[in-house]
Amino acid sequence: MCRIEGEMEERERRRRRWGLGLKGTALGDSRVEKLKSCIVFPRSRVKLWIIRATTMVLLWTCLVQLTTLGELLGPSGWPCCFSHESAASFLVKSLPPKRVYQNNGYLMVSCNGGLNQMRAAICDMVAIARYLNVTLIVPELDKTSFWADPSEFQDIFDVDHFITSLRDEVRILKELPPRLKRRVVLGMIYTMPPISWSDISYYQDQVLPLIRKYKVVHLNRTDARLANNGQPFEIQKLRCRVNFSALKFTPQIEELGEKVIRLLRQKGRFMVLHLRYEMDMLAFSGCSQGCNKEEVEELTRMRYAYPWWKEKIINSELKRRDGLCPLTPEETALTLRALDIDSSIQVYIAAGEIYGGTRRMLSLAAAYPNLVRKETLLEPSELRFFQNHSSQMAALDYLVSLESDIFVPTYDGNMAKVVEGHRRHLGFKKTILLDRKLLVDLIDQYNAGSFMWNEFSAAVKEAHTERMGNPAKRLVIPDRPKEEDYFYSNPWECLEPSNESKISSII
Repeated sequence: MCRIEGEMEERERRRRRWGLGLKGTALGDSRVEKLKSCIVFPRSRVKLWIIRATTMVLLWTCLVQLTTLGELLGPSGWPCCFSHESAASFLVKSLPPKRVYQNNGYLMVSCNGGLNQMRAAICDMVAIARYLNVTLIVPELDKTSFWADPSEFQDIFDVDHFITSLRDEVRILKELPPRLKRRVVLGMIYTMPPISWSDISYYQDQVLPLIRKYKVVHLNRTDARLANNGQPFEIQKLRCRVNFSALKFTPQIEELGEKVIRLLRQKGRFMVLHLRYEMDMLAFSGCSQGCNKEEVEELTRMRYAYPWWKEKIINSELKRRDGLCPLTPEETALTLRALDIDSSIQVYIAAGEIYGGTRRMLSLAAAYPNLVRKETLLEPSELRFFQNHSSQMAALDYLVSLESDIFVPTYDGNMAKVVEGHRRHLGFKKTILLDRKLLVDLIDQYNAGSFMWNEFSAAVKEAHTERMGNPAKRLVIPDRPKEEDYFYSNPWECLEPSNESKISSII
């Protein structure tokens, strides 16, 4: 015991001799803390690596499980939150192989017009990019047209599906590579509107040299820039592939469209009436049949307010007699009745706000009381995110139009044409293509008492016997492409003639 105490006293004397009192103790503690920190740091790194490794294992396990689930369920069994197309980004084997080619440069495009005008243009631009062996940048959509829709491409279309589904044809990027973005900022790209209705050789001879020279070419107008006819068969087939397969709407639009269709189907058959009687349509076309004096003046003021609407002085009655005006709601009601369309059928109005409101819809509602719109079928909360986005609202109407038992457009605008062609692709589904020039003449004679109802109805039916979306080749008018049949309304190169038997008879 004494020996131990002696050793402790000796240690204390040594500490005092070297000045290691309380300060020395504090210094010792500090060194310990430093040593601890040195020891803790590598331990924390080890823990971090362990966490990372564990996370990776868990993620890989989840992926394997989801893959197995997809294989068990099959292509149609993927849940909506993890679709088969979404899984394709993980499962490279399900994607088409990338096409390998020497890239000649980059093509940027700015679409103009409404949804379906832009849709057709996108198909054309993909075909052009493929033919020129260039990289296409995801198209920019029109935000400056009458509707001023701020939607981007990815707000309307499934952009990832668009890119991956076409990778065996053309390389598509969401944006330019960084080194080329600077060229755009500095204005070192070539911008041009291509010539309308051009043959594919025009792009080969005139546009491709510019792409090779400037690396990036920007086409600032895309509507009707590729000719309807005389194109290589592969080009026509690719236009169809983009339109019918690659251009899918976003899951949100698809799901809401499916809901509208389901609600309609629960009550039986339904017809989609593309009633082009909105204010902008009437002002643009100069058609004012059935409008009062104040409305005519309002439409005229609107026409003059938009400088890019070049035609200002318009003879409405002359245009109507030439079949260049959309049918009015009153004329539409008479036509549908004359065709013996069942008055109890649901009539889905695919259009914006009808000019003249309830007053102009009275006769149509009297003849077909089951009038519905997406606004009446869905809750306001379901459409909240689509408000003020005309292209997204038009996308809903497009989906419903494709699935309808009958589709009737009252004007041959872009939606009418593109939906007509898509319904042909789906098996020549009934699309009543109204002969407006003949109809307004028959209607005027009927209203004047020159026809009895039975005579009027028989004349209308006879005139439309072969205007039901039947299989037919496009009308070709050399040197007058604007007057010939539109490719997207009848892409016969892509259709199966055997589907002719699926055409329904007139109701």
